[in-house]
Amino acid sequence: MAETNQARRGRVLVGKIGLDGHDRGAKVVARALRDAGFEVIYTGLHQTPDMLVNAAIQEDVDLIGISILSGAHNTLVPKVLALLAAKDASDIAVFVGGIIPDADIVSLKALGVADVFTPGASLESITSRVRAILAERGVNLIAEQA
Repeated sequence: MAETNQARRGRVLVGKIGLDGHDRGAKVVARALRDAGFEVIYTGLHQTPDMLVNAAIQEDVDLIGISILSGAHNTLVPKVLALLAAKDASDIAVFVGGIIPDADIVSLKALGVADVFTPGASLESITSRVRAILAERGVNLIAEQA
């Protein structure tokens, strides 16, 4: 995303990769982010890493939120990160939500995932952390999000 000093709404793409068909949590998070003032694009179920990355680039997002409950996070999330790097889009941050064991949270963050949210994370903590991730990356958010 081109850097600008102009304040704007953060753009977040939320998607489900792999065969996981449980999307209620992703939809709840997408709605909470929208209600917090972010522009949200929801890609729906059964996305491939390629589809998710291509949509993120096409939509010019700042952040990708990946919801994954299938246990395939150690395979699919690194593919998303590698595709972002290969397509010169590493400026798009990634966060993950779902059933992620503590040890895997550490390894995902070591790969470059900005944050991981597990069941029980409050919507306020997620929206606050998304604001912080974008601020850390130099996105100047409009005042109504602060």
